[in-house]
Amino acid sequence: MNFDVVIVGSGLAGLSVALNLDPAFRIAIIAKRSLSHSASNLAQGGIAAVLDSADSIESHVRDTIIAGAGLCDEFATRFIVENGRTAVEWLISKGVPFTADHNTESGFHLTREGGHSHRRIIHAADATGHAVLSTLIVHARQHPNITLLEYHCAIDLVMSGRLGFPYQRCFGLYVLNIKSRKILTIQAPHTVLATGGAGKVYLYTTNPDTATGDGIAMAWRAGARVANMEFMQFHPTCLYHPYAGSFLISEAVRGEGGLLKLPDGTRFMPQYDERAELAPRDIVVRAIDFEIKKHGIDCVYLDISHQPAVFLHKHFPTILARCQQFGIDITRSPIPIVPAAHYTCGGVVTDLAGRTDISGLYAVGETSYTGLHGANRLASNSLLECLVIGRASARAIENAGLDTMHNLKLPEWDESRVSDADEEVIVAHNWDEVRRLMWNHVGIVRSDKRLAQAKRRLVLLSDEIHEYYANFRISCDLLELRNLVDVALLIVNSARSRLESRGLHFSRDWEQSLPTARSTVLSPK
Repeated sequence: MNFDVVIVGSGLAGLSVALNLDPAFRIAIIAKRSLSHSASNLAQGGIAAVLDSADSIESHVRDTIIAGAGLCDEFATRFIVENGRTAVEWLISKGVPFTADHNTESGFHLTREGGHSHRRIIHAADATGHAVLSTLIVHARQHPNITLLEYHCAIDLVMSGRLGFPYQRCFGLYVLNIKSRKILTIQAPHTVLATGGAGKVYLYTTNPDTATGDGIAMAWRAGARVANMEFMQFHPTCLYHPYAGSFLISEAVRGEGGLLKLPDGTRFMPQYDERAELAPRDIVVRAIDFEIKKHGIDCVYLDISHQPAVFLHKHFPTILARCQQFGIDITRSPIPIVPAAHYTCGGVVTDLAGRTDISGLYAVGETSYTGLHGANRLASNSLLECLVIGRASARAIENAGLDTMHNLKLPEWDESRVSDADEEVIVAHNWDEVRRLMWNHVGIVRSDKRLAQAKRRLVLLSDEIHEYYANFRISCDLLELRNLVDVALLIVNSARSRLESRGLHFSRDWEQSLPTARSTVLSPK
């Protein structure tokens, strides 16, 4: 199959690239499930952008850098923040139904979340991601030059070395059709990785099942640098209920006055930070983790019941309805919550147009590392980054031009030396072991001893998994497991090299921050 651009991932990052490209480009979008199955679709809070004269670019940049514990790239942060209004206006032009408020200067209701000094989060009630994605998916399905390959799982990039060329370039990728189990060879001069993060590397996560770090792992195996993988953000407030799955309680609940309490009703955040419930996520999540361990309790509580019921029905209808399914009336009772893995702040090193170290290969969104998020992502900056870098990546692809590669024929996938798996239960067992190991040894609070133990076990698991991969026909579960163990090792190696505590990385052996903030950059070379 031949395209001008192939995009792996159907979340906001991938759709932003596709819908900003010249309509004449022949584009393929690859999705492991349906187009709507992505972390973007689950986003509740909104998009951070300066839309009010009382706010400023400087304030948004400053809030981002403070939350990022001094590790944000200021140039990248300023570029993304300065392009925020344009990104939001593009969504409005596409028909995204943001919550209106005619009493405000912007005409939209703006909320405030942890780490922000102003109300600047534009949203669609408490289901912003769904509103944005469903709108853009309609445009993608109607686009005459976009081919949608749903239920297809990316295997690996096709690199120049496979063709015997001395330089490093990406020419496309191999993809597994999950339903037919046939393997496609997709050729394109421009390949965009927009596969999201790696939350499923942990036992408890707010991420969808597809968040297995595929883009990060594929780029790493192909030879691209990866940075700051030790900074895995845990969301402080995930609904705690045995049948709720990993349902996220939006940051906006605390932004609108929600209070964190112990089972006896005592608040605890003021003793940890003067900003209390509105402190950045890394501070809040460590406070919750400490209180749970200190008191030997299963969870803490988020209480917004002091707000009028009419207000809660208007601003948090999704959360209210979901909690009611489990017998929790948030207008009268607090919400039981625990932390869960939420966002991958590191990723594939790119410039501000999504270009990686490898010619023809781009990474956008949570898959990438632009320098915006530093050691801790500021709430609602993630969708902003997808939009701004997605648009910039589309411009870069257009400027690079179309190399049709008519004379180039990529080698087909070779299954001549593999057989059907005899014990697929091994995949399930290894999948579970990786996630439990990461949760117990590389979680919210870390130590040198636990990181070393995790490294030893992950190396053994990696050998087992790659041997299995080499000898048996592939499945989507096996591909995801292979990517998970690669990403887990990147997280552990990054964490072991950071001899300090900073932002989301807290070590009991290195509790102080170093005077100079430096990024952790790993290179396959």
